[in-house]
Amino acid sequence: MKKTLYPSFTVLLVDDEPSFLRSLSVLLERAGRVTNIQRCQDSRMVMDILDDGRVGLVLLDLTMPHLSGETLLTKINQEHPHVGVIIISGMNQLETAVRCMRLGAYDYFVKTAEEDRLVSGVRRAIQVLELQRENQAMRTRFLSDKLDCPEVFADIVTNDKYMRSIFRYLESVAQSSQPILITGESGVGKELVAKAAHRLSGVEGPLVTLNVAGLDDNVFADTLFGHRQGAFTSAIRTRNGMIAQAEHGTLFLDEIGDLNIASQVKLLRLLQNGEYYALGSDKPKYMSARIIVATHQDLEKKRHAGLFRKDLFYRLRTHHVHIPPLRTRRGDIPLLLDFFLRRAAEDVGKTVPTAPKELPVLLSSYHFPGNVRELKAMVYDAVSAHKSRMLSMDTFKRAMQPMSDVFCDFKPDHDAHQNIFCNVKTLPKLGEVDALLIREAMQRSENNQSIASHLLGISQPALSKRLKKM
Repeated sequence: MKKTLYPSFTVLLVDDEPSFLRSLSVLLERAGRVTNIQRCQDSRMVMDILDDGRVGLVLLDLTMPHLSGETLLTKINQEHPHVGVIIISGMNQLETAVRCMRLGAYDYFVKTAEEDRLVSGVRRAIQVLELQRENQAMRTRFLSDKLDCPEVFADIVTNDKYMRSIFRYLESVAQSSQPILITGESGVGKELVAKAAHRLSGVEGPLVTLNVAGLDDNVFADTLFGHRQGAFTSAIRTRNGMIAQAEHGTLFLDEIGDLNIASQVKLLRLLQNGEYYALGSDKPKYMSARIIVATHQDLEKKRHAGLFRKDLFYRLRTHHVHIPPLRTRRGDIPLLLDFFLRRAAEDVGKTVPTAPKELPVLLSSYHFPGNVRELKAMVYDAVSAHKSRMLSMDTFKRAMQPMSDVFCDFKPDHDAHQNIFCNVKTLPKLGEVDALLIREAMQRSENNQSIASHLLGISQPALSKRLKKM
């Protein structure tokens, strides 16, 4: 069986010292699980190797005969801008490191530095380059996937395959006269999807939004249908409802799962007959708007509990779109982070700060109960508070407290006295469980002890002590 190489692109090691090339290869294979490696001792051959198109990352020595590392770095950046370059030098000079970064290097490491830091840096670079390649592939698939209007989804920042399937589905149903039901947890972007569906529908009227949460039956009817003058004590003049305002457009009813039973009956009649009566009027009006509804609640459960009408449920779910939570599409976190950093900096009138390379790893470990909306709030808070070029991670860490409650999906059921060990015949030793948790935390944090200690709810010195024992 052919061995699967990691990463999918080749990592090229360039150094005139054969012994260092061998030791670096062994280090990357054993500690970093990097197996797709090619070595090069002659700096004059590098550009020819890159022309093959298989190399995605170059680990480059600075001091070499024939062509220096800086010369090669400049050439690579000019002729192969999509290839990442990491400098590995025997010189620990700040000026040299800064100059290389300005020339386009991804990172700079000293040969005598800690090996684990080098491996982590290479792994991070591979992940960034893979993400860039995936983004490029996604742009290519826009044509092959036959999205007719990709610009409609420009406000929805994603690289997720499932989200792409949602876009294709919306394009096929957006012009339907039937309602569209959008479900998903709070903060996933249901309103953005509704806006996209409205734009795809091609209707000439506006998008009118009404959040129905907390509305009693009378307020709901008045807001939706409008009223005639004198319909009730405070009705001093005739007022059109939301349906009239959305004429020839789209009426978006948010939090439809909170609608009470009496109001559900009124909405069902509207959907069935397309006609309604303004309060105080006996003359029917006809709806020309199409309906989109959204909820964060499980309507199926509410239907079984008798809290949501069965007939309305099936009427609404003719076209159903479910937006996945952010924790199931963690690949979008770096994209959203970059997007919100730029937006926040623009809104507060600051220069876009540089995010620490560890920040996406930290965020990817978080459960995000508030989804995209929570990430946006974190970024805006951090950008508003930051004062230096490098964005501080402290604001994010404070927002993510308490870590032990939200960093993972596991929450013991204290009432039922059940836990993950209830069906295990032989209980593991405490030391075994401790070691398993530590290894998992280190893997999720990509060997970043600061992040791993937060995941475990212990101090970094305590984690370091346990790692040494292991």
